[in-house]
Amino acid sequence: MLNQNDLLKLNWEKTNGMIPTIIQDYSSNKILMHGYMNKKALLKTQRDGLVTFYSRTKNCLWTKGETSGNYLKVIEISTDCDHDTLLILVKPQGKTCHLGNTSCFVLKKYNLNFLLKLEEIIEDKKNKFSSNSYTSSLYKSGTSRIAQKVGEEAIETIIAAMKKDSKELINESSDLIYHLIILLHDQGLNLSLVFDNLKKRRKEKSTTNS
Repeated sequence: MLNQNDLLKLNWEKTNGMIPTIIQDYSSNKILMHGYMNKKALLKTQRDGLVTFYSRTKNCLWTKGETSGNYLKVIEISTDCDHDTLLILVKPQGKTCHLGNTSCFVLKKYNLNFLLKLEEIIEDKKNKFSSNSYTSSLYKSGTSRIAQKVGEEAIETIIAAMKKDSKELINESSDLIYHLIILLHDQGLNLSLVFDNLKKRRKEKSTTNS
Protein backbone atom coordinates (compact mmCIF):
# COMPACT_ATOMS: atom_id res chain seq x y z
CA MET A 1 0.00 0.00 0.00
CA LEU A 2 1.08 3.61 -0.45
CA ASN A 3 2.82 5.07 2.57
CA GLN A 4 1.79 8.43 4.04
CA ASN A 5 4.54 10.36 2.23
CA ASP A 6 3.50 9.02 -1.18
CA LEU A 7 -0.14 9.77 -0.43
CA LEU A 8 0.68 13.39 0.36
CA LYS A 9 2.71 13.73 -2.87
CA LEU A 10 -0.13 12.61 -5.17
CA ASN A 11 -0.96 15.43 -7.59
CA TRP A 12 -4.75 15.48 -7.45
CA GLU A 13 -4.85 19.03 -8.83
CA LYS A 14 -3.06 18.09 -12.04
CA THR A 15 -5.44 15.19 -12.67
CA ASN A 16 -8.60 17.12 -11.71
CA GLY A 17 -9.17 14.79 -8.78
CA MET A 18 -9.06 11.65 -10.95
CA ILE A 19 -5.78 9.74 -11.01
CA PRO A 20 -5.25 7.25 -13.87
CA THR A 21 -4.66 3.79 -12.42
CA ILE A 22 -2.96 0.88 -14.17
CA ILE A 23 -3.70 -2.64 -12.91
CA GLN A 24 -0.97 -5.25 -13.35
CA ASP A 25 -0.85 -8.95 -12.44
CA TYR A 26 1.89 -9.32 -9.82
CA SER A 27 2.73 -12.84 -10.96
CA SER A 28 2.82 -12.58 -14.76
CA ASN A 29 3.41 -8.78 -15.03
CA LYS A 30 0.52 -8.72 -17.52
CA ILE A 31 -1.35 -5.40 -17.74
CA LEU A 32 -4.96 -6.24 -16.89
CA MET A 33 -6.89 -3.00 -17.12
CA HIS A 34 -6.95 0.77 -16.63
CA GLY A 35 -9.28 2.94 -14.60
CA TYR A 36 -9.52 6.10 -12.51
CA MET A 37 -9.49 6.74 -8.78
CA ASN A 38 -10.51 9.73 -6.72
CA LYS A 39 -9.40 10.10 -3.10
CA LYS A 40 -12.32 8.08 -1.73
CA ALA A 41 -11.70 5.23 -4.20
CA LEU A 42 -8.02 5.08 -3.27
CA LEU A 43 -8.74 5.12 0.46
CA LYS A 44 -11.32 2.34 0.07
CA THR A 45 -8.86 0.31 -2.03
CA GLN A 46 -6.22 0.64 0.68
CA ARG A 47 -8.66 -0.12 3.47
CA ASP A 48 -10.35 -3.17 1.91
CA GLY A 49 -7.40 -4.55 -0.07
CA LEU A 50 -9.58 -4.78 -3.20
CA VAL A 51 -9.28 -2.45 -6.20
CA THR A 52 -12.04 0.16 -6.19
CA PHE A 53 -12.39 2.70 -9.00
CA TYR A 54 -14.50 5.79 -9.51
CA SER A 55 -16.94 5.34 -12.39
CA ARG A 56 -17.05 8.52 -14.45
CA THR A 57 -20.17 7.33 -16.25
CA LYS A 58 -22.16 6.36 -13.14
CA ASN A 59 -20.55 9.00 -10.88
CA CYS A 60 -19.96 6.58 -8.03
CA LEU A 61 -17.40 4.22 -6.53
CA TRP A 62 -17.32 0.65 -7.82
CA THR A 63 -15.24 -2.24 -6.57
CA LYS A 64 -14.01 -4.38 -9.46
CA GLY A 65 -15.69 -7.78 -9.15
CA GLU A 66 -18.60 -6.70 -6.96
CA THR A 67 -21.00 -8.14 -9.55
CA SER A 68 -18.93 -10.90 -11.20
CA GLY A 69 -16.93 -12.00 -8.16
CA ASN A 70 -13.72 -11.43 -10.15
CA TYR A 71 -12.07 -9.20 -7.56
CA LEU A 72 -8.59 -7.72 -7.84
CA LYS A 73 -6.73 -8.39 -4.59
CA VAL A 74 -4.17 -5.66 -3.94
CA ILE A 75 -0.53 -6.70 -3.49
CA GLU A 76 1.22 -3.35 -3.83
CA ILE A 77 0.43 0.25 -4.81
CA SER A 78 3.03 2.63 -6.25
CA THR A 79 3.09 5.94 -8.08
CA ASP A 80 5.13 7.26 -10.97
CA CYS A 81 7.85 9.93 -10.70
CA ASP A 82 5.34 12.76 -11.36
CA HIS A 83 2.92 11.43 -8.74
CA ASP A 84 -0.01 11.67 -11.15
CA THR A 85 -0.48 7.99 -12.05
CA LEU A 86 -0.93 4.88 -9.92
CA LEU A 87 0.31 1.36 -10.60
CA ILE A 88 -1.37 -1.41 -8.61
CA LEU A 89 -0.01 -4.95 -8.54
CA VAL A 90 -2.83 -7.40 -7.93
CA LYS A 91 -3.72 -11.05 -7.60
CA PRO A 92 -6.77 -11.40 -9.85
CA GLN A 93 -9.64 -13.57 -8.67
CA GLY A 94 -10.83 -14.84 -12.04
CA LYS A 95 -10.97 -13.08 -15.42
CA THR A 96 -10.51 -9.32 -15.38
CA CYS A 97 -12.22 -8.29 -18.62
CA HIS A 98 -16.04 -8.25 -18.82
CA LEU A 99 -15.70 -10.12 -22.13
CA GLY A 100 -14.28 -13.11 -20.28
CA ASN A 101 -10.64 -12.44 -21.10
CA THR A 102 -7.73 -12.37 -18.67
CA SER A 103 -6.90 -8.80 -19.68
CA CYS A 104 -8.83 -5.91 -21.18
CA PHE A 105 -5.91 -5.48 -23.57
CA VAL A 106 -5.00 -7.75 -26.49
CA LEU A 107 -1.50 -8.93 -25.64
CA LYS A 108 1.04 -11.04 -27.46
CA LYS A 109 1.86 -14.42 -25.94
CA TYR A 110 5.37 -14.19 -24.52
CA ASN A 111 7.23 -17.23 -23.21
CA LEU A 112 7.05 -16.24 -19.53
CA ASN A 113 3.31 -15.65 -19.71
CA PHE A 114 2.91 -19.02 -21.41
CA LEU A 115 4.74 -20.77 -18.56
CA LEU A 116 2.49 -19.11 -15.99
CA LYS A 117 -0.59 -20.07 -18.02
CA LEU A 118 0.73 -23.63 -18.17
CA GLU A 119 1.00 -23.55 -14.38
CA GLU A 120 -2.67 -22.63 -14.12
CA ILE A 121 -3.61 -25.62 -16.29
CA ILE A 122 -1.41 -27.96 -14.25
CA GLU A 123 -2.84 -26.67 -10.97
CA ASP A 124 -6.34 -27.20 -12.32
CA LYS A 125 -5.48 -30.82 -13.19
CA LYS A 126 -4.18 -31.24 -9.64
CA ASN A 127 -7.36 -29.92 -8.03
CA LYS A 128 -9.86 -31.46 -10.45
CA PHE A 129 -8.99 -35.09 -11.13
CA SER A 130 -9.70 -36.41 -14.60
CA SER A 131 -9.17 -40.06 -15.51
CA ASN A 132 -8.27 -38.99 -19.06
CA SER A 133 -5.55 -36.61 -17.87
CA TYR A 134 -1.92 -37.75 -17.66
CA THR A 135 -1.19 -34.89 -15.24
CA SER A 136 -4.06 -35.83 -12.93
CA SER A 137 -2.97 -39.47 -12.94
CA LEU A 138 0.59 -38.46 -12.11
CA TYR A 139 -0.60 -36.41 -9.14
CA LYS A 140 -2.64 -39.38 -7.96
CA SER A 141 0.46 -41.62 -8.10
CA GLY A 142 2.15 -39.50 -5.43
CA THR A 143 5.30 -37.47 -4.83
CA SER A 144 7.76 -40.35 -5.26
CA ARG A 145 6.54 -41.12 -8.78
CA ILE A 146 6.48 -37.42 -9.73
CA ALA A 147 10.04 -36.95 -8.45
CA GLN A 148 11.11 -40.09 -10.32
CA LYS A 149 9.70 -38.68 -13.56
CA VAL A 150 11.69 -35.46 -13.05
CA GLY A 151 14.82 -37.55 -12.61
CA GLU A 152 14.09 -39.61 -15.72
CA GLU A 153 13.48 -36.51 -17.83
CA ALA A 154 16.67 -34.90 -16.49
CA ILE A 155 18.71 -37.95 -17.54
CA GLU A 156 17.08 -38.00 -20.99
CA THR A 157 17.87 -34.28 -21.36
CA ILE A 158 21.53 -34.97 -20.54
CA ILE A 159 21.66 -37.84 -23.04
CA ALA A 160 20.16 -35.63 -25.78
CA ALA A 161 22.79 -32.97 -25.07
CA MET A 162 25.61 -35.52 -25.20
CA LYS A 163 24.28 -36.75 -28.56
CA LYS A 164 24.18 -33.12 -29.74
CA ASP A 165 20.65 -33.72 -31.02
CA SER A 166 19.07 -30.25 -30.90
CA LYS A 167 15.52 -31.39 -31.68
CA GLU A 168 15.63 -34.12 -29.05
CA LEU A 169 17.21 -31.74 -26.53
CA ILE A 170 14.34 -29.27 -26.98
CA ASN A 171 11.75 -32.05 -26.59
CA GLU A 172 13.41 -33.52 -23.50
CA SER A 173 13.92 -30.08 -21.96
CA SER A 174 10.21 -29.40 -22.48
CA ASP A 175 9.34 -32.66 -20.70
CA LEU A 176 11.74 -31.80 -17.88
CA ILE A 177 10.27 -28.34 -17.29
CA TYR A 178 6.71 -29.69 -17.47
CA HIS A 179 7.38 -32.37 -14.86
CA LEU A 180 9.33 -29.94 -12.68
CA ILE A 181 6.29 -27.65 -12.57
CA ILE A 182 4.15 -30.63 -11.57
CA LEU A 183 6.60 -31.45 -8.76
CA LEU A 184 6.63 -27.84 -7.53
CA HIS A 185 2.82 -27.72 -7.38
CA ASP A 186 2.76 -31.11 -5.68
CA GLN A 187 4.76 -29.46 -2.90
CA GLY A 188 2.57 -26.35 -2.79
CA LEU A 189 5.15 -24.25 -4.63
CA ASN A 190 5.23 -22.47 -8.01
CA LEU A 191 7.53 -20.94 -10.63
CA SER A 192 7.10 -17.42 -9.27
CA LEU A 193 8.87 -18.48 -6.09
CA VAL A 194 11.72 -19.89 -8.19
CA PHE A 195 11.90 -16.66 -10.22
CA ASP A 196 11.97 -14.61 -7.00
CA ASN A 197 14.78 -16.78 -5.65
CA LEU A 198 16.81 -16.38 -8.86
CA LYS A 199 16.37 -12.60 -8.72
CA LYS A 200 17.43 -12.63 -5.06
CA ARG A 201 20.56 -14.64 -5.90
CA ARG A 202 21.39 -12.27 -8.74
CA LYS A 203 21.00 -9.27 -6.46
CA GLU A 204 23.18 -10.86 -3.76
CA LYS A 205 25.81 -11.75 -6.37
CA SER A 206 25.84 -8.18 -7.72
CA THR A 207 26.21 -6.81 -4.19
CA THR A 208 29.07 -9.20 -3.44
CA ASN A 209 30.90 -8.30 -6.65
CA SER A 210 30.47 -4.55 -6.21
